[in-house]
Amino acid sequence: MSARQFTFDESELLPISALQHYVFCRRQFALIHLEGLWHENVLTAEGRVMHEKVHDSQKSGYENGVYVMRSLPLKSLQLGVYGIADVVEFKKTDTGIELVGMEGKYIPYPIEYKRGRSKVNDCDRIQLCAQAICLEEMLECHIETASIFYGEPRRRENVILNDELRNKTKNMCCEIRQLYKSGITPKPVYTSSCKRCSLLQECSPKSVQMSVNRYWSSLLLLLEDEIP
Repeated sequence: MSARQFTFDESELLPISALQHYVFCRRQFALIHLEGLWHENVLTAEGRVMHEKVHDSQKSGYENGVYVMRSLPLKSLQLGVYGIADVVEFKKTDTGIELVGMEGKYIPYPIEYKRGRSKVNDCDRIQLCAQAICLEEMLECHIETASIFYGEPRRRENVILNDELRNKTKNMCCEIRQLYKSGITPKPVYTSSCKRCSLLQECSPKSVQMSVNRYWSSLLLLLEDEIP
């Protein structure tokens, strides 16, 4: 599936956070963004508290020679998404962009904050890449690298924004829009990741799967009884 090339209207934009939800679990995405369900657990509460601290826009300014902007609004009419960057560092360089009211040229470096650890799948990296693409569109620049700060090891993970990650991000934007337009919530499939989901109770993946399994088992027994 190729990414859509023309631009979206402001009213069509979906939140960048939907990408992370979609990659983590398509059913979770639908429960949140189609059905409007949300329930906070310990993990989401810890993440919310972390973001509230990071998003203090009053703390924007120079830190160790780098200009830091917090809680920066983002949007991309090409991807069709909007959101807020946790932190964007603007590092001085000879070939960057000019910023209003500031001397010199700068390269933006977005940083996304996550409470846990680095994940095997790309859900966090895709979310970060979407933020970078928004910045590129808004500031007319090119961003090669960005970071995710994970709270448990308390260190940054450098993310290279290569063509593979960019294409995956663009394709994910197309996929979530198709699911959003369909209005259909996918059926549950229980995995080990379900234990961490704040919507586990609302989703009830185990009970639904058990009901389906019991249905097919009963049907097979009936068919066996009818066979001479």
